[in-house]
Amino acid sequence: MKNMVTLLLILVSVLVYGQEKTPKYVGSNKCKTCHNKVEIGSQYGIWLKASHVKSMETLKSDASKAIAKKMGLKTDPTEAPECLVCHVTGWGTKSGYQVSVDSTNKRAVKTNDDLARVGCESCHGPGSVYKSKKNMIGIADGSIDGATMGLTTIVEKTCTVCHNPDSPTYKPFDFAVRVKEVSHPIPKK
Repeated sequence: MKNMVTLLLILVSVLVYGQEKTPKYVGSNKCKTCHNKVEIGSQYGIWLKASHVKSMETLKSDASKAIAKKMGLKTDPTEAPECLVCHVTGWGTKSGYQVSVDSTNKRAVKTNDDLARVGCESCHGPGSVYKSKKNMIGIADGSIDGATMGLTTIVEKTCTVCHNPDSPTYKPFDFAVRVKEVSHPIPKK
């Protein structure tokens, strides 16, 4: 069923926008351009003050190294897929965070460094298609369905992909409470 929905969304995108556009990860710094403005809620600034922004730094700690060892991981937590899946943006995808990128490609290095944390796109989906101002205005006014462009709606499952009992540092997770802690809405006019 999920594959059918994805296929349908791609088909709609092709019909409406004239070409297939597979959303790619672009990094939170691209979101900053618009979402750092006070008049629309300073979402980027709010995110910078939250714990998700330091998720890769967490993996560099002695505590994380001890957890990885206890789990039997043979790799440093900063390179272990079991850790990266929840501590970076887009792990396991072609355009998401990579353990290494071509160091001569400055753009790739900069984007990859930006993806080395739980960024905007970890929750909102890869932003290459919906990130344009024209598309964001259309999404906000209801003339464009953001889902057709890769924008995801935040639901409990968005969070529990990582915040679940399979995590070695799991703490009980109350979605209704926790989503308010990281909330960064656009103010109503």
